[in-house]
This record gives sequence, structure tokens and C-alpha cells, in this order.
Amino acid sequence: MKKIKFTLFSIRDLLLAFGPMILALVIIAGAAYYLVDPAPKRVIELSAGPENSSYQRFAKQYASELAKNKVTLHINPSQGSQENLQKISDPDSDIQVGFVRSGSTDAQIAEEKGLVSLGSLFYEPIWIFYRSKKEFDTISQFKGKRINLGAEGNGMHRMFSQILSVNGMQDADVQIQRLDDAEATKTFLNGKLDALVFSSASDSPLVQQLLQTPDVRLFDFVQAEAYTRRFPFLSSVVLPRGIVDIGRDIPARDYHLIAPTATLVAHESLHPALMGLLLQAARKIHSKADWFSDQGEFPSDKYTEIPVAAEAEKFYKNGPPMLQRYMSFWMANFFDRMWVVLITAGALLLPLSKVIPPLYVWRIRSRIYRWYGQLRIAEQFIDEAGENSPVHTLQKQMQHLDEIEEKVNNTSLPLSYMEELYHLRSHIHFVRDRLVERLRAVETAQQV
Repeated sequence: MKKIKFTLFSIRDLLLAFGPMILALVIIAGAAYYLVDPAPKRVIELSAGPENSSYQRFAKQYASELAKNKVTLHINPSQGSQENLQKISDPDSDIQVGFVRSGSTDAQIAEEKGLVSLGSLFYEPIWIFYRSKKEFDTISQFKGKRINLGAEGNGMHRMFSQILSVNGMQDADVQIQRLDDAEATKTFLNGKLDALVFSSASDSPLVQQLLQTPDVRLFDFVQAEAYTRRFPFLSSVVLPRGIVDIGRDIPARDYHLIAPTATLVAHESLHPALMGLLLQAARKIHSKADWFSDQGEFPSDKYTEIPVAAEAEKFYKNGPPMLQRYMSFWMANFFDRMWVVLITAGALLLPLSKVIPPLYVWRIRSRIYRWYGQLRIAEQFIDEAGENSPVHTLQKQMQHLDEIEEKVNNTSLPLSYMEELYHLRSHIHFVRDRLVERLRAVETAQQV
């Protein structure tokens, strides 16, 4: 026995009515997703520094923070600041971001190469450790000394040359060597170097070691304030007495140092959303107090000669994007990029919402209306049939009406439209009754 399924609405007709609109919106949204504002990549290439350097250690912390948002940070080793700057500037390089010491370039060159700063991260003081029976209080006292500036690419040569120049000296006035830090330290402790010059954060193991090594002196920049006036990218910081070891009173007095800042530099092509994600990681990593900075002093949009990215300025002013405070990075980024499309879709839905319901009603009723055309043809046939019409043609028309009724009885409609179905069935019976009368009239006429 055949069962008829009763429904309040037709899913099939509903899909056919709404389907084209939904498909169009999906196509528009998909095109916008990939073309209007491309999604950020899930991989960032970062140039850090030598193994065991502060840059490397911080890079690993960034990688850990970004991984929480399913973004992979590839850490590329380098010799330091200057090499990082070159890699980010190189159009053929995959490097998009790196640690760069302030003072490594100037605003005009940075702008020409498409470099932007995401902010300063921490003070990176210039440490000058030397051996001497008496304490030096001016840079000119290093004249003729064997001084190591670290490996090529770390950017220290440029900065030290500037320091020499304001002291009336040139590179030729000292014996510059370019050994890496580990080898240079060993050579220095063996008496084959007179001084080590490098720039590093206070957590550097090398700094910790040298500050506690007997007979090794730390140069005190007593003219630190004067240096900061000559070089705006430098800051004057103080190494407090006893900061290394309070019990042993190391160091035994305050030392004045000049300090550039480590800056997170990116190429302007880096996706703004990834810039924002890096800034959020920077705030978690660098906001703590250390030997030279207060709680919350870093990251900062100060102390950098490279133009600050618009995304970074927005971050320092307003904090993380509002959506990212309540949902995941990728979901927030999706809505942030697609809001124009969503508003447009909403504007389209309003007029379409008035068109779709009538279209749905028309599709349902079209199942009934199409049979009225067949009934009208049958009625015309009846009106035109005379007494001499062949009986078999009228019987064939009766058979056709039976077929129509059978198909109508098998038509599935929502309950709200059943009234119209019953009207159709009654009209079929009406046409059949007329056809029966005409058939009888024709048979009677032909018998006479």
C-alpha cells in the first residue's frame, strides 16, 4: 500500500527557490575571501641571530606564542642585525621579519626598501669589556688597542665607527678584529685581545660571565647623555650596583651605558594580521621588567628610526583588535576581512527576501496549474465534438483524463496547498462528467 508523506513545506522546492541566491552569495563570498583581501599565510620567515644569542632565544619564544594560533615561525640563523636588515630588504629573499638594532639604517633608506618597524623590544646596551691596570673613562684611551667587534653582519662595526668619529678617531686608530663572540671571548681571556665590543640584552650568558670575571673591566660611558644627544637612536641606561650578585656586590658601583634598542622590523608586504599577531606576542614576551627597563615599557613605538607600521600604531593606541579579544585569531581575521561582504550580502538579502517567498509559492502551485492546461484542451475537444465524432476519440480522451487524475493523485504537496489539489480533482470530475454526457449523446445519435 502506497503511503503519502504529508509535510508543512517542500524541502526540494525550498532549495530550488533559495538555492540560486545562496549559491550566488557563496560564490561572491568565496571570491572576496581570496581576492578582496587575501588570507594571511600560516608561515612567517624570521631572521634571528647566532646560536645562543638573545635574538635566537627570543625568536624561539615568538615561535611558541605564534604556534598557539596555528602560525609557524621559521627561525633563520644569521650573524645579527645588519645581516637581518639585508635579508628583509632583499626582494629575492623569503625573510619577512627580523630583529634589527636601532641605528642600523635611516628613515629614508628604510622607506625606499619598504621596511616598517613593529616597535622596539628591549634595550641592547653596548658592552665594552677590556683589560687594563687603570680604568678608562674616554674612548680615545682605546687608541691602538686590539678590539673585536664580532662577526661580519652583526652591525656593530657601523655603530662603533660612529662612536669613534665623535671622539675624533677613525677605524685606523684601533686594530679591529671580526671574530665571533665565542672565539673572541676565548682569545680575549688568553690576552690576545685588548677589548670586546658587542651589543646584547642583559640576559646574555656572555655578559653574565664577563661581569664576574676577575681583572676584566666594563667601560663606563660617563658621557652617556652626550652620546644620546648626538645619536637619537641611543638611550642612556644605568647598570645598577649589585644587579648581577647582590651578596657579592657585583658590580661594585653603578655603570652608565649607551643602548640602542632591538627592533622588530618587517617588510611592508607582511600581512597586517600577522603583524598584529607578532605584536601580541611581543607584548607577552617583552613587557616584563629587566635590568634596564620597567614593567610595561616595551614593546614601544619609540626609539626607532624606521617608520612604524600603521598596524603597529593602531596596536599601541588601541591594543589588540576587538574581535581577537573574544574569538580565535583565524575566526576574528575572517570576520575582519569579510565584513564588507557580509554587509553587502545583508543588503541583498532584504530585497531578495521579498522575492523568494512568491517564487516558492509559484513553484508549488505550478504543479497544479500545469494540469489545468490539459483540462482546458479536453474541454475544447468536448465543445468541438459533434454528433458525427468518432466514439473511439472520445473514449481516448476519457482515458487521458483518467491518466491526469492518476498523476494528480500521486502529486505530493505541502498540507497548506492541499485545498488547491482538491479543487483540481473536483474540476477533473467536472470535465469527466461533461465528457460522459457528450459520449452518450454521440452514441445515441449514431444508433439512430
